[in-house]
Amino acid sequence: MFKGMELLSSQRCFNGEQRRYRFESEQLNGSSTVGVFLPPSALVTDAAAVPALIWLSGLTCTDENFVQKAGAQRRAAELGLALITPDTSPRGNNVPTDPSGQWDFGCGAGFYVDAEREPWSKHYRMHSFVLEELPLRLCSELPLDGQRLGLSGHSMGGHGALVLGLRHPNCFQSISAVAPICHPSQCPWGQKAFGYFFGTTPEAQLLWRQWDAVSLLEDGHRRNDCVLVDLGSEDPFLQEQLRPEDLRIAAAHNHQPLALLIHEGYDHSYFFVASVIDRHLQHHAQALGLLG
Repeated sequence: MFKGMELLSSQRCFNGEQRRYRFESEQLNGSSTVGVFLPPSALVTDAAAVPALIWLSGLTCTDENFVQKAGAQRRAAELGLALITPDTSPRGNNVPTDPSGQWDFGCGAGFYVDAEREPWSKHYRMHSFVLEELPLRLCSELPLDGQRLGLSGHSMGGHGALVLGLRHPNCFQSISAVAPICHPSQCPWGQKAFGYFFGTTPEAQLLWRQWDAVSLLEDGHRRNDCVLVDLGSEDPFLQEQLRPEDLRIAAAHNHQPLALLIHEGYDHSYFFVASVIDRHLQHHAQALGLLG
């Protein structure tokens, strides 16, 4: 049995509540923090369980970046949509991180995979954490409907959302991404992380395909619903790290419905996330049955 969750904070927000919890994670072999926004409809007496959007944040982020910068709670409250914001990696003094001390791998940069190489494999199991443990823990203790879950994210988190959504289409009813790393096996950020987590031999690089949205599409994975992706034309990482055109081509070849839009003048920051977040909340609310 799971140990209970510890409530770290709770603030009133648009007549809902923005909460932060900590619990011991079996997948991550340590404690983890998670933000939960409960809309007003989830706080009434004998409230029915509400659908939720899980948001996966990007490199260097914690569970708090989206909560504090995206401005999502207002529209989520109106829609009756809960927001779940996990951390981006395992953390703790016993958790290994980038040997060179860089910001793009390790703590704050878990890439939402299940690592297979030591010393990473003991803690870096963010894929299974998001897929299995996180929904189970939260839905067992809060008025959240585990059968109505959407998944989205930014940058590295967008990569995580795309991979989880393509690999497990029946677990998440809707998928979207903001400025995602679309083809990590072919960009410096992804190649560095995958090299540590899985190795760099030709055999190991075959495993990389299981954690790459473009490769998954090329290998026949698809969803029946439309995947929403937004990027900014002035994103400094657009061509080298994000590679959205690779995603567009792979989706077209595999007949994956995809709404990919490049927004003129926007960059990679949370100013862009805040500018498009209502569009993503609407996308998920529609798929999760909140708009009739």
